[in-house]
Amino acid sequence: DPPAFPQSGDPTRTFVAPGMSLRDYFAGKALIAAAAEFYRSGGVGGTWEDYGDLAESVYHMADAMLKARAK
Repeated sequence: DPPAFPQSGDPTRTFVAPGMSLRDYFAGKALIAAAAEFYRSGGVGGTWEDYGDLAESVYHMADAMLKARAK
């Protein structure tokens, strides 16, 4: 799972930001679309019973994106 936004940093500094994982980045993008659809539909009777289900769903989407990317 490569980083999404790594920072090479300044060689004179000791801290280098590794960036977020690509999986987290994909999940964040999927969350935006999934939450928009959830709220568009009124959130009642939707796919997700709570935010935990929503979070699991977007990580499943992210895993599928990583799998497709590896092909």
